[in-house]
Amino acid sequence: MSRLPPLPNLIAFDAAARLGSFVRAAEELRLTPSAISHRIRTLEDSLGQALFSRAKRRIALTDAGARYHAQIRAGLALIEEATRALGRSAGGEARLLKISVAPAIGSKWLVARLAEYQQGHPQLEFAISVSTSLEPLLDGSAEIGLRYGGPPWQGLVARKLSNEELAPVCAPGIAARLGNPPEPAALAGMRLLRHPLLPWRPWFEAAGLDWPEPDSGPVFDDAMMMLEAAAAGAGIAMSVGLPARAFLAGGTLVHPFAIRCPGRGFYAVMSPAAAQQPCLRTFVEWLQQAARRPAPGAPASLTSGPASAAGRSPDSSSPANPAS
Repeated sequence: MSRLPPLPNLIAFDAAARLGSFVRAAEELRLTPSAISHRIRTLEDSLGQALFSRAKRRIALTDAGARYHAQIRAGLALIEEATRALGRSAGGEARLLKISVAPAIGSKWLVARLAEYQQGHPQLEFAISVSTSLEPLLDGSAEIGLRYGGPPWQGLVARKLSNEELAPVCAPGIAARLGNPPEPAALAGMRLLRHPLLPWRPWFEAAGLDWPEPDSGPVFDDAMMMLEAAAAGAGIAMSVGLPARAFLAGGTLVHPFAIRCPGRGFYAVMSPAAAQQPCLRTFVEWLQQAARRPAPGAPASLTSGPASAAGRSPDSSSPANPAS
C-alpha cells in the first residue's frame, strides 16, 4: 500500500487527462489550475517520469501518461461504482447514467423503452443527450453512446446491438404509385431522400439497377428527420430497420419492395473503464435483447428479411463513421 500515490493526485491527473486541460480539470474539481498543476507534478515526481508534455499553455499525454491513465481510470471507475452501489443499498441517491444517443434511435426507439428498464432498476436515472460524434465519450461527458456505424472506434469499446439491412421506405400512398406489383425501375420518376450514411447505390445493385448514387433530392443529416419527411409523403427514403420500426408498426411507412442489402450496425460504445462497470454491462445486455424484439404490432423487421446481396458483413470495409 505504501506504493500507492495519494488519491487526490490521481483524481487531478484523471481529470486533466480526460479533459485535456489543467484549467478545465480545475473547473470540474473546483480547484485552482495551480493546485491541479502541483498535484500532477507531485505525482510525476513520485513516479519518476513525465505524464504530460507541456508547451505554450497546451498539454498532451506522453506515451507513459496515456498508458497510466487507461489503467488508473479503470480503477477509479470501479471505486466510483462501488461507492454508488453502497449508497443505493443504504437508500442513497440514485445512480445517474449519462447516455449520448444518435437521433435515429433516440427519439422513438430508446426513449420508448427506458421506462421499462427503470421498473426493474428503480435506483437508476438517465441523463440523455443527442450527438452523432464520439466526442462526448472521449471527453467523459457521456458514459455510453448509441451509434450507427462500424469499427474501429478510436480506442473505445463497442458492443453490437443489431445487424442492419438497407431498404427503401415510403408512405403507403407513394408505394401505390410504384406499380402492382411494384417495380424498382419505377423509382426513376420518384423523389429520393438522401442521407450520407444510408446510400442508395448498394440497394440499386441488389435490385438489378445499374444506377449511380442519386445526385438530386433533399439531403438530411438526421435520419429520424428523414423518416418523418418520408412518412409525410415528401419522398422515398433509404433506411435501416431499428429507427424505422415505430413508423412501420404504425403504418405511416411501408416497405414497397422485398429487396434488402447489407447495411452496417447499431452499437453501444463506451470507454474501456466504463465497460467494466457492472451497471453498464447489465444495461448493454438489456439493450441487445431489446434490439432483437420487434415493436408491438410491427411487421418483420429489416434485420429479419432476406438479404439480396449475401456474404457481406455489416462491418466489412466500414471506416469509423458514426451516423445520426
